Amino acid sequence: MHFEHSQKAQDYLARLKKFMQENIYPIERKIYAEMEEINPTGEWQKWKLHPDVEKLKHKAREQGLWNLFLPDAKLGKGLSCLEYAPLAEEMGRVPFSPEIFNCNAPDTGNMEVLYHFGSDAQKQQWLDPLLAGEIRSVFGMTEPDVASSDATNMAATIEIDGDEAVINGKKWWSTGLGHPNAKVTIFMGLSNPENDRHAQHSMVLVPLDSKGIEIKRMLTAYGDFDAPYGHGEMHFTDVRVPKENIIMGLGKGFAIAQGRLGPGRIHHCMRAIGMAEKALELAILRGQSRQAFGKPLIKLGGNQERIAEARMAIDQARLLTLNAAWKIDAVGVKNAMTEISAIKVVVPRMLQNVVDMAIQFHGGAGMCSDFPLARFAAGARALRLADGPDEVHQGMVTRIELKKYANN
Repeated sequence: MHFEHSQKAQDYLARLKKFMQENIYPIERKIYAEMEEINPTGEWQKWKLHPDVEKLKHKAREQGLWNLFLPDAKLGKGLSCLEYAPLAEEMGRVPFSPEIFNCNAPDTGNMEVLYHFGSDAQKQQWLDPLLAGEIRSVFGMTEPDVASSDATNMAATIEIDGDEAVINGKKWWSTGLGHPNAKVTIFMGLSNPENDRHAQHSMVLVPLDSKGIEIKRMLTAYGDFDAPYGHGEMHFTDVRVPKENIIMGLGKGFAIAQGRLGPGRIHHCMRAIGMAEKALELAILRGQSRQAFGKPLIKLGGNQERIAEARMAIDQARLLTLNAAWKIDAVGVKNAMTEISAIKVVVPRMLQNVVDMAIQFHGGAGMCSDFPLARFAAGARALRLADGPDEVHQGMVTRIELKKYANN
């Protein structure tokens, strides 16, 4: 079996690593410290972008390291899901770095929705400025008043009134809502309750400055507002947009979501593997440089075995994720549901374990912002809920597995 990445992927990975070594890693701690200073509270209306991040965006674009996620040779770089995977891993080592390459969630998923399912007018109005990095977007799916682990519970509504779509409901955990450049949300709601349960929902583009939208608050994740990105709650009261803003047609929400979330989960998981690699690196360096009870930490209390377990777990998770990426490329998202669901369970759990081990190596330092480990821990825990909780994905794997024995 051949495990090497294509030459094209290797070339882009080398360029990406060089860019990060020269431009991002040297200022990583500075960026985080200064973002805490300029965005210290939940007053998201006052949040600001870091000027160094904005400068690096221009530099990345000039060097051709822009829109790497999009498998289109003109609008992106024509990389397949499998070819993009190692690039996502490298970006994952620094959580704010994907934005520098215009490869940040949820914009990547929203751009893919518009690229694959949007009308020409929708692409011109929203996809083009997103690809240019001029605006940011959010995705409105999860709701505060229902069990969103079952997406068919969605209570928010989309109703057609003449030439307009009328939108009502609540959405929360909409990532990026606090970003100063956030201009539009893709809103998913109940539009056709008479249809089959997976054909009842639609997606519609809603400008965030539309009358009737109220951004209630930014939510903290383990006490962190994640400024200037933010995860927010927004309420929609009789919001009206042209019905041409509906993507692909009424009742197509779940079909779109299936296509959107497959590649997006690869991206999430590969970034998580990048975090795990960084956490393992920090644990080893800490274990070699610190001494206790007359020995380096690395030689105390079974720590060498913990390092070995982490190495094996990371490599297993990576292979599973690359297999899912390969299968998406080869046979499509619908035929890779076991693999996609499997990585969504396996990778965040692996990341939690590796980061927890690294925090233990660092003691109190692992709990504060001197190292990225506390941020990684919050990200790992959140990832076990984002795009569906573990239990939903395990249920998907089980259903597909049991179908193999339906006639026995």
